[in-house]
Amino acid sequence: MTNDNPMMEVAARLAGLRDALDLTVEEMARECHISPDLLRNYESGTADIPVSFLHGLASTYGVELTALMFGSEPKMSTYSVTRAGKGVKVERTKAYSYQDLAAGFRNRIMAPFMVTVEPKEHQELTLNTHQGQEFNYIVDGELEMTVGGKVMTLRTGDSIMFDAQLPHGFRVMGDKPARFIAIITN
Repeated sequence: MTNDNPMMEVAARLAGLRDALDLTVEEMARECHISPDLLRNYESGTADIPVSFLHGLASTYGVELTALMFGSEPKMSTYSVTRAGKGVKVERTKAYSYQDLAAGFRNRIMAPFMVTVEPKEHQELTLNTHQGQEFNYIVDGELEMTVGGKVMTLRTGDSIMFDAQLPHGFRVMGDKPARFIAIITN
């Protein structure tokens, strides 16, 4: 599938998975703890699909996160090397991209990403929740991070680990992009 919008490809794979599992929108939404309307929006590409949602979905249904995000199955089970700048990438929006740092490794219990966020004037804070834990290490830039109602500033070299069931989100501080390593677990 070739599309100028990679998130539309992810949306199509999400709908295809539901169809392959022979589930209704209502059944999958219930299993994923979201509303049927939100799932419909994810499948149509009209709502941004959080990677944390895809990670949980992959775990729930026994599929590889890499297959949902990038359309290819990982092959390695002993180790997988990702060379500098070579991680499989998907841009969620023009200002937000994920680079999978372990796309070649199958049966993962965690999902490591290099996340790049471009600064955006009047950036809305979007809060997410998902199962498991999340670890973020700031490589470059500065982020305002909110976790469970607590707002903090994270700068280059700072890190945070938190219960991902708490509402959490971030926005770039200043006019330079921020890059961080995000590790999501179930």
